[in-house]
Amino acid sequence: MLKVGLTGGIGSGKTTVARFFEVLGVDVYYADQRAKFLMNSKPELMKLLIENVGDIYDDGILNKKKLATIIFSDTQKLEIVNSIVHPFVFRDFENWTKQRKYKKIVVQEAAILFESGAYKMMDKIITVYAPQNIRIERVIKRDNVMKKDVWDRMKKQMSDDEKIKLSDFIVKNYNDFMIIPQVLNIYKKIAGSL
Repeated sequence: MLKVGLTGGIGSGKTTVARFFEVLGVDVYYADQRAKFLMNSKPELMKLLIENVGDIYDDGILNKKKLATIIFSDTQKLEIVNSIVHPFVFRDFENWTKQRKYKKIVVQEAAILFESGAYKMMDKIITVYAPQNIRIERVIKRDNVMKKDVWDRMKKQMSDDEKIKLSDFIVKNYNDFMIIPQVLNIYKKIAGSL
């Protein structure tokens, strides 16, 4: 099984690219969604978060806004949350791949693939790229947030240049670049390497 990491900065369009891989029959593990699921369903994880970050739950449900306010204003708290959550996500991904051992290719879509260390578990890496100004506009529209909020999140992520240097493939998702031919080309190269 070939494990492919798919990443990109906030608003780059990595989820859109992941959906195209699904259309091609590739199973995709959405790390950010799974992390939220685990943070709401694993009592031992919830307990660790409350002990180390504070009460970020309302009636047993993660208050994402409260958590975001804490971690995007305090780098140390962000590192603590990541150090607690990432091992749970890594184990969850391992179990997920075991259930798909018949698949030749799987993709893990993750905003912080490099920052979390998850890239070390991957055979190939794809970075989705779009210029910052375009990404900011997309996130403001998508999440109905202020420009400052988007900047705060962007500052916590690795730069595009660093991601691109560490990647095997780049998908350009802006202006007239068409995503589908790029994804098909990458898929053919990856599948051809098996």
